[in-house]
Amino acid sequence: MVSQGLYDVAETAGQQTLGDLARTNDGRTFRYAQAGGVTLVAGNLLQAPAETTAHEVLSVAAAAIGTNQITTTSTVTLTANQYAFGYLHVVVTPDIGRIYPIQSHPAVTSAVVTITLNSPIDVALTTSSKVSLVMNPYYGVIQNPTTATSAPVGVAINALPTTNYGWIQVGGVASVLCDTTGTVGTSAVASTGTAGAVKTQPAGSSSVTAAVVGNFYQTGTSTDQVPVFLTLG
Repeated sequence: MVSQGLYDVAETAGQQTLGDLARTNDGRTFRYAQAGGVTLVAGNLLQAPAETTAHEVLSVAAAAIGTNQITTTSTVTLTANQYAFGYLHVVVTPDIGRIYPIQSHPAVTSAVVTITLNSPIDVALTTSSKVSLVMNPYYGVIQNPTTATSAPVGVAINALPTTNYGWIQVGGVASVLCDTTGTVGTSAVASTGTAGAVKTQPAGSSSVTAAVVGNFYQTGTSTDQVPVFLTLG
């Protein structure tokens, strides 16, 4: 059950949890998201918020099992709750590989920061542990750029205004902007030539690094919308 209509773009406060899944009877799937700094364009491929490498592989103070607060010893600059709804990812042991949802954190400028988690840690962290801060993929989605700064997460289904909340499509047949010619039955990858578009992955392209987002459901023409069977969730 959803609290916000599929094509409702008027919500300035989230009515559901970011990342919530909705499915239509015909098999299309959608995720609940917030628009980033620019109004979304219907049919555009979308990307998660750009990564900030300065917020990755951070040193931390030791933390005991059962605590839900982690304090960095690396200094960072953050706005308040910039990573709320996102994740603290332990990238160096102890507790390597764990991902903890973030509840909140204060604003800091070139300072250490205490991150409050949604649940307590179950492996003690030491000063050898290192963590990265990871944005929620649906918090501030943007038009997919020609040079990737994160991962594709879906396609806009309407003109969702800046910072408003709504649904983006992640699976099933979707209308997507086409760059060059899209060949029916081939992989649709993020375009490196037109922001927000997809293109056919070149044959024998073992060195191509553009992200695969689905498959062309029909033949597409450059600058037109084309049906793509999305496989993004």
